[in-house]
Amino acid sequence: MALSEASTIWLDGALVPWHQAQTHVLTHGLHYGTGVLEGTRVFATADGPAVFRLPEHLDRLGRSARMLRMELPFTTEELAVATVELVRANGHRACYLRHFAFLGYGSMGLDMRFSPTSTAIASWEWEPQLADDGGGIRVRTSSWRRNDPNAVPTAAKATGPYLNAVLARREATDAGYDEALLLGPDGSVSECTGENVFAVRGGVLRTPPASAGALEGITQDTVLVLARDLGVPARVEGLLRSDLYAADEVFLCGTAAGIVPVRSLDDRELPGAPGPVTARLREAYGAAVSGADPRYRHWLTPVG
Repeated sequence: MALSEASTIWLDGALVPWHQAQTHVLTHGLHYGTGVLEGTRVFATADGPAVFRLPEHLDRLGRSARMLRMELPFTTEELAVATVELVRANGHRACYLRHFAFLGYGSMGLDMRFSPTSTAIASWEWEPQLADDGGGIRVRTSSWRRNDPNAVPTAAKATGPYLNAVLARREATDAGYDEALLLGPDGSVSECTGENVFAVRGGVLRTPPASAGALEGITQDTVLVLARDLGVPARVEGLLRSDLYAADEVFLCGTAAGIVPVRSLDDRELPGAPGPVTARLREAYGAAVSGADPRYRHWLTPVG
């Protein structure tokens, strides 16, 4: 899908024209996957554009960098200011944001100590990914397993390990499905290529833990908070693939996708999607990100 280009990108402390945000072909991160990223969204609200849960995203960026032993040259406060500056400069009412830090040009080889860290923030207008027609999406369990947490730190949102997700997504879409479900090394449910997984059975909401190789998703956490406030029982615990087959409802959630109901998994049709719990959560999520529900306005960083 082609990008909707904006005019400006923030790169290493300065706003530069979109097509001048460049790096050398011998950039360390390009060859070895030494980078960390965040996907964040700006939503249109009655008070103007606002970034959803920006501090949490920037905190996770810092944690990811620490796990990879990368030194970020900017503080989370500086990156927050830069984010608002970029969105304002590009004139977005609503957009997707990519925060990205990577080891740049300076040395080659597996020794990462001598490559400087570059930091970028980009924004563009991007419709929710995996948008369904109202009846949910079709998901297939991938032949690829989710990365083992003892092989790479799956708690880090790092660039290199995303090859795992890219291969799984390509396999699923080539076969005519919308998304791929990945199992962890032990065969339990982990997550999808860019979303956390939730299952509803008997009115109880369940989602796999980070120990299954699933990223500790910020949208996942948002759903858990919304569920609590709606009085929906929720548990973070291990799930088997059969638990999804037997569920009353299954949905995915992530920054790029929002909340997306699943209508079938491995050609097994699930009950009508979206189910009642999914529908309530989608409505609550929409009210939270738009600022319509005052209880969650602390999650919004105004752009002004």
